[in-house]
Amino acid sequence: MKATDIRIQDVTYSYEDFHYRTPIKFGGVALDRVTICNVEATVETRTGRIARGFGSMPLGNVWSFPSKTLTYDQTLDAMKRVVGRIVQINQDCGESGHPMDLTHALEPAYLAAAREIDVGIPILCTLVCASPFDAALHDAYGKAHGLNCYHTYGPEFMNHDLGFFLGDAFAGETLNRYLSKAPKAKMPLYHLVGALDPLEEKDIPKRLNDGLPETLGEWIRADGLTHLKIKLNGDNLDWDVERVVGVDRIGTETQHARGVKTWHYSLDFNEKCPHVQYLLDFLNRVKALRPDGFERIQYIEQPTARDLKANRHNVMHEASKIRPVVIDESLIDLESILTAREMGYTGVALKACKGQTQSLLMAAAAQKYQMFLCVQDLSCPGASLIHSAGLAAHVPGVAAIESNARQYCPNANTPWETTHPGIFRITDGTMATETLTAPGLSAFPI
Repeated sequence: MKATDIRIQDVTYSYEDFHYRTPIKFGGVALDRVTICNVEATVETRTGRIARGFGSMPLGNVWSFPSKTLTYDQTLDAMKRVVGRIVQINQDCGESGHPMDLTHALEPAYLAAAREIDVGIPILCTLVCASPFDAALHDAYGKAHGLNCYHTYGPEFMNHDLGFFLGDAFAGETLNRYLSKAPKAKMPLYHLVGALDPLEEKDIPKRLNDGLPETLGEWIRADGLTHLKIKLNGDNLDWDVERVVGVDRIGTETQHARGVKTWHYSLDFNEKCPHVQYLLDFLNRVKALRPDGFERIQYIEQPTARDLKANRHNVMHEASKIRPVVIDESLIDLESILTAREMGYTGVALKACKGQTQSLLMAAAAQKYQMFLCVQDLSCPGASLIHSAGLAAHVPGVAAIESNARQYCPNANTPWETTHPGIFRITDGTMATETLTAPGLSAFPI
């Protein structure tokens, strides 16, 4: 054990509720609100230094806890009950260690506590509930030592190699070899084109007139966008094809008017495709109708059901020959990466809402297995967006970052805009991540 190790002294939490300026359709559900969990953790090093860290994350119950029997309020309440158990588990923790050690040791207790609530809470949902606590520990650790978190993942700080966390295949390897100490200076921003979002004027029943763009063309011009993430239904082939055709038509008209020659798309089916043949048919039709638009597709995200073991027949080998196919909802541990690789998936989507600890471990595993990497959003605003941006900026191979809270929940960003203006105010299609060098997770000192 090291003198730099920390012990949890206290943990507190609170919630913030926001309504979206416009709904986002997610997995067949039109979502118009969000509850954010904010966590403060006080830690003490072995040498007696005290520091406080901050973590924040939306409780994305529709995404992490989809249910055909429970209402939105019931799944949100279940997540809040898990949060309450996690608070107690942290306060009762008497161990010392690096934040990676502490979260790794506490995660089984988190999962056991969620099972005790007995409403079928998925592992993914528990990871989301735990993520602001994990973030607060990493943030506090960095602040205790006056270092940005990404300077604290080498052997001089960590007690274990990757073999301890990920098994014998990683024995002797250190986490810092898979991370960059310095953030990328700037990264292209993936703007979300939701299934309910208007592409052009005729799609708007009544304008919001709130000072923000409303059509796709207006967003492209206002923010200088070059990367568009297109949400698709996965259960209506004609609609999905026409949606991409429409996005590419508007995108082409707008980009040509701007003098822009190169831009990109990612496609997200939110696991709604019934089988891989649906995806293959979709790609063939898009290619026939919009060959240039087809070439702009950079990757495809989670086309079929998240339970890979129950859907082993939905292999992605043929689709992955066309474009990288990444897991998102399926990614909960190393086993899910190994299973996905066997099934033909070629990439993983990292998300801060699954925890800093797990995201870093999965980033290392994905790089070792030479998989495509991206960092995806959970409509993260404020500190959670800063956290997500830091993850994207420090993981080699991540080429762009998704961020859509500025579209759907801008009010939650407002208090944070002065801390990192280049993250919250997009003008040239990129997010300025060069400022993410402050101690901890770079959000703000407390």
